[in-house]
Amino acid sequence: MEDRKLTVRAVERALDILMCFTQSEELGLTEIAAAISLHKSTVHRLLTTLEERGFVIRDKATEKYRLGMKIWELSAHLTHNDDPAVLLLPGMEKLRDAVGETVSLYLRDGSDRLRIQAVQSNQAIRRVAPVGARLPLYVGASSKVLVAFEEEVFTQSLLNAPDWPVTVDRQQYRAQLEQIRKQGYATSYEEREPGASAVAAPIFGRSGQLAAALSVSGPVSRLNPEKLEELGPILVEAAREMGYMLP
Repeated sequence: MEDRKLTVRAVERALDILMCFTQSEELGLTEIAAAISLHKSTVHRLLTTLEERGFVIRDKATEKYRLGMKIWELSAHLTHNDDPAVLLLPGMEKLRDAVGETVSLYLRDGSDRLRIQAVQSNQAIRRVAPVGARLPLYVGASSKVLVAFEEEVFTQSLLNAPDWPVTVDRQQYRAQLEQIRKQGYATSYEEREPGASAVAAPIFGRSGQLAAALSVSGPVSRLNPEKLEELGPILVEAAREMGYMLP
């Protein structure tokens, strides 16, 4: 039984290492060890195994690690039948061409939102949205959409969480959620990132359940508060049409 526990723990630690690369393309041993709170010798042993199996690659010049080809080999065999990132891509491209700004798709993962797809704006000055980025739920248009249209039990647990930031007033946040439910979309103006603004709307599947958040984002020089409100109904309609593509 003890050996089994150790084996499971080793798998968990190896997966924690791989998840570090959602935040950066290249990482050193010290950075990884600090990120997952493990001793460097333990992390080194796990990295050596991952390297031998092709899941990470070590740059001998810089001694930094990056994801290996085995990751891409696995991803190539993912089923795309129900994958929103694949099913909704044509609609996202159509929306990008219509509004001229970056379009992103988010799912909720626990108390975070995860960007699973992005179509970059063609404009010279644009907001680059990396796929795989993990962001908190307490700030940003997409975050508030993913909370506003969730079940009340989740909203309560989120607001009552001990790690809720003291800088975000719970009552004000809840009032924002109510407004978002009424108008059907959310906006944010330099909430999470200076110089950037966004508008987001919910995508519901055919079952009527919240499936994802669709957002348009860009620099505040183009997406001022008036422009965000103008884009809101456009985004709601685009999200409604995309919902028909989902199971």
